[in-house]
Amino acid sequence: MSEKDTEELENELAETDDLKKFFAENELNLRNFTLAQYLSYLLVTKNLSKAEVIKRSELGDYAYHIFSGRKNTSREKIISLALAMQLSFEECQHLLYYAGAKQLYARDSWDDVIIYALKNNLTVTQTNELLIDFDESPLLGNVE
Repeated sequence: MSEKDTEELENELAETDDLKKFFAENELNLRNFTLAQYLSYLLVTKNLSKAEVIKRSELGDYAYHIFSGRKNTSREKIISLALAMQLSFEECQHLLYYAGAKQLYARDSWDDVIIYALKNNLTVTQTNELLIDFDESPLLGNVE
C-alpha cells in the first residue's frame, strides 16, 4: 500500500459512510506521534545524525531535551530543528503540528521568511540574517 497524502485522506473521509472501514483501510497512513517520536522518525527516514542536527540547529544541549520529549518548546526552536534537518515545507508543517505549535502561514511576513528558508535549504544562521534584514525577530534571541 502506498502512502497517501493528507488531501487524499481528507477526500476519502469526506466520502466514507463507514468510519470503521476507513480506519481499517488507512491504518498505516494514520499517525499519532508525539514530538519526540516524530523527530526520531525523521532522523531515521532522512538518515540523519541527532548530534549533527543539534549542532546545525544552534540550540546546544537544550535540543537533546526536545528530542527526548522532556521539554515542550517554542515554535522558533522547532523551526530551528526543521532547518537543521533540511525539512521540506510540508515536513516542517507536520513537525509544528506534532509540537502543538501554530503552522506556518503565508500571510505572515515572519512566516514568509521561514517558508522561503525552508524551500531554499537555508541554515539557521542564514535564516536569522534574512529575518533581521527584513526587520523581523530572529529565530534565536542571541543574534545581533
